[in-house]
Amino acid sequence: MNRIPHPVGDADVLAEGGGTPTPAGLRGVPIALNPLSRKDFASDQEVRWCPGCGDYAILATMQGVLADLSIARENTVIVSGIGCSSRFPYYMDVYGIHSLHGRAPTLATGIALSRPDLSVWVVTGDGDALSIGGNHLIHALRRNVNVNILLFNNRIYGLTKGQPSPTSERGKVTKTTPLGSVDTPFDPIALALGAGATYVARALDSDRAGLSEALRGAAEHRGASLVEIYQNCPIFNDGSYEAVKGDGFVRLRPGDEVPATVPPNLLGVFRSVDAPAFDDEARAQVRRPPRSERLGRLQAHLLGHDVWTVA
Repeated sequence: MNRIPHPVGDADVLAEGGGTPTPAGLRGVPIALNPLSRKDFASDQEVRWCPGCGDYAILATMQGVLADLSIARENTVIVSGIGCSSRFPYYMDVYGIHSLHGRAPTLATGIALSRPDLSVWVVTGDGDALSIGGNHLIHALRRNVNVNILLFNNRIYGLTKGQPSPTSERGKVTKTTPLGSVDTPFDPIALALGAGATYVARALDSDRAGLSEALRGAAEHRGASLVEIYQNCPIFNDGSYEAVKGDGFVRLRPGDEVPATVPPNLLGVFRSVDAPAFDDEARAQVRRPPRSERLGRLQAHLLGHDVWTVA
């Protein structure tokens, strides 16, 4: 195998064969023995998003970050739901699951719980995550499952050709709201903070440096990570984040105070705290009895009173 495992100790344990501390979020996850490049994470599938879609930039950045982290490809899993962003697993040369609408966090929870040797990612959109999948999202965050959730927010339902999503602004004119939407939008950052996510960040699709920093932080964090990614939809909601591009955004720096009401032009990491991960604690409760004890219990069941005969 062309991989070596990360140590299973604390975050400051040195990795095998070197002096680099092992990030807590990657404890037990094998790393590649040979150097990886972005192309190693690109699948042989034709990338089929609309020309100019922000997903292209996110895909390239994600491939580069995973290569830099040297995570073994066969120990990386991406789970998606339904939507334009959910084609993501097809374009990554890792294990992937294109799951049900809004249910990606549930599958990712099961994977993280049963396989601590995997780096588990969820790719979802504002409609998939915050509408039909809202309940699954907040409970994955509340439980602090060791998964990394990337929420592509283009403020529109793109796959179904342009209806208002849970993050569309009030007054949004679409085919189904010709007089303007009267819904009040969700703020994904406020929602994640309120649900108790231990790592919360926001980035812009075209800001590769900021997006790389947010993705790397999510991978290295142990517990539930949510990264909201402002993603432009050039077909059905073009220019939605034009005001944030260039010099239009403010980047949070370590030590900066996060305002009570997060403005939309504020990017960076809003929370990164340590807390027990749900899957770590759940696995710690599972005890495998020794062989002699297992055989004794089996005999007790076979010879006990709680048996029946099938004619």
